[in-house]
Amino acid sequence: MIEIDNVHKSFGELEVIKGVSLQVNKGEVVSIIGGSGSGKSTLLMCINGLESIKSGSIRVDGTEVHAKGTDINKLRQKLGMVFQQWNSFPHLTALENVALAPRIVKGKSKGEAREIAAHQLQHVGLGEKLNAFPSALSGGQQQRLAIARALAMEPEYMLFDEATSALDPELVGEVLDTMRLLAEEGMTMICVTHEMGFAREVSDRVAFFHQGIMEEIRPPQELFGSPRSEHLQRFLAKVK
Repeated sequence: MIEIDNVHKSFGELEVIKGVSLQVNKGEVVSIIGGSGSGKSTLLMCINGLESIKSGSIRVDGTEVHAKGTDINKLRQKLGMVFQQWNSFPHLTALENVALAPRIVKGKSKGEAREIAAHQLQHVGLGEKLNAFPSALSGGQQQRLAIARALAMEPEYMLFDEATSALDPELVGEVLDTMRLLAEEGMTMICVTHEMGFAREVSDRVAFFHQGIMEEIRPPQELFGSPRSEHLQRFLAKVK
């Protein structure tokens, strides 16, 4: 499981996460919603060790992410992360993009890495695009390529940081469908998202962040159906 205990995070004088505690169990999907600047994406970066924390602790399967002795590169193999931008290598085909990390990080043979890559591209619906370069893919296909690349490392957890925010509206659905598929397969997921329909349908729990504080976390039907926080009520009135 992922255990976040009283985490504080600042950028200079600005405190962006203010004592957040959250436990995410294996097989659970937790969506995080909230306005811009509420600390949602920063929390994901802290879970993955891409950002340091000021105080508190974050543990992944009992390993303290920010402890001095932690092998962060090894720990990150458990944590697949998909960002807003897909950041694929333009000079490599889809297959080569996905095969790269298993070969370099996990030491797989070229043949085995390509087999893993082909399987994961098929998994996300890109089985016919193995030899396509990123420039020949739509934005939605490039984001699914990024998901396949993360899955190729066989992570136990997937972190999605507003994976659809850079996409044209007509391309959002295909990426959300891929995320739904992973949820149905039992992947543990933390999804920072502005897609309220996805959060409502797929999540086991939804957390609402406001100015660095997790004000509510409840099953989606409760959180969306009877929001307690005034900030959440105002947020939902704007996004519905």
